[in-house]
Amino acid sequence: MRETFTLYDLRVTVEEIRGRSVCGLEVGDWFELRNSSQLVLPPGRHFCIYALSAVMPLLAAKQRELDDKDWLASDNLVACPDPEEGLVMRIERLDPVELDKNALT
Repeated sequence: MRETFTLYDLRVTVEEIRGRSVCGLEVGDWFELRNSSQLVLPPGRHFCIYALSAVMPLLAAKQRELDDKDWLASDNLVACPDPEEGLVMRIERLDPVELDKNALT
């Protein structure tokens, strides 16, 4: 029996840097989360692990359908924990992907 479910692919984009970018990120830099767990970066680019750590706890929830009244449905901005950078990232949904539960752990 095949059991499938739907998750959204996500893109996280640096939307604003209010201070100075110590880690080398620039406005417009991004990464995508595809097929439930695959982290994809543009060729030759990087993403700061500290900025990534700030957004990571929200990604699993943002991949799923949310009630319109849930704050996660409307709040899409996340701040990097480095106060001198003031780096703000936007989480956006891309296409929904149908996944096979039996193919995942």
